[in-house]
Amino acid sequence: MTQLPDQDALRQDLLTLVRTLKQRLPDGGQYYVSLQGEQNKHRRQAPLSDRKAVISETLDDVRREVSRCRLCPLCETRRNVVFGEGHPEAKIVFVGEAPGAEEDAQGLPFVGRAGQLLTNIIKAMGLERKDVYICNILKCRPPGNRNPQPEEIRHCEAYLKRQLKILSPQVICALGTFAAQTLLKKDAPITTLRGRFHDYDGIRLMPTYHPAYLLRNPSAKKPVWEDIQKVMQEAGLGRSKE
Repeated sequence: MTQLPDQDALRQDLLTLVRTLKQRLPDGGQYYVSLQGEQNKHRRQAPLSDRKAVISETLDDVRREVSRCRLCPLCETRRNVVFGEGHPEAKIVFVGEAPGAEEDAQGLPFVGRAGQLLTNIIKAMGLERKDVYICNILKCRPPGNRNPQPEEIRHCEAYLKRQLKILSPQVICALGTFAAQTLLKKDAPITTLRGRFHDYDGIRLMPTYHPAYLLRNPSAKKPVWEDIQKVMQEAGLGRSKE
C-alpha cells in the first residue's frame, strides 16, 4: 500500500517553494498567496480604490458573527444586536457611539430622538438613510445608556474594523467623542478633532458632534453643518439644501 505524504510536511514544502518563487519575481512584494481552493494563485495587491476586490467576507458574514457574540457582559442585557444598516456600497458611513433604548428594541441604529435628527441631517444633504451606512462603535446597548467601557470598545472595535473594510467608503463621519477617539486612537476632545479631515486606514474621516449633543446644545448645529458640508464635498455630492 502506498503511504500518503505527511500533510504538514507537504504544506511546508509548498510554502518554501512559494517563498523561493517570490524572491525571483521582480515585484514579489506586491503579490500574496493563499493555499485555499481557487484562491491558490498569485494576485497583484489591489490599489486602495479597489480594496473590495480582495475582501472575501461580506457584511452578512460579520453580522452573523456579531449576533452570536458573547465576548463581554453586554450580551446578557441586550434585547437585540444593533449591527448597522444602509447601502453596502455607500460613499459615506456614519459611526456613532452605542445603541440606546429604541435602537436596542428595534435592532436598528439611530432610531430614537438623536436618530431622527441624524435623519434630518442626511435629508438636508440631499440623501436618504438608504443612501448612506449607519453603525456604532458598540453593537449592544450599555445598561442605562452609560458610556462605553474600554473592554467593550476593544471587543466591538474588531467587528467595526471589518465592517469598514468591507464597506470601504470615501468618507467616514465620526459622531461624537467616543467614535472619533476610538477610530483615530487619539485622546483629544471632539472640540479639537472636529472641523478637519483625519486619516483612517486611507479613508478620509471627519469627526463632528453627536446628534444627541445637538439636542442639548442647539447652537452646535451650525458647526456640525459646516462639517457635514465638507463631508459632502469630499464625497462629490451636489449643493446641499439650505
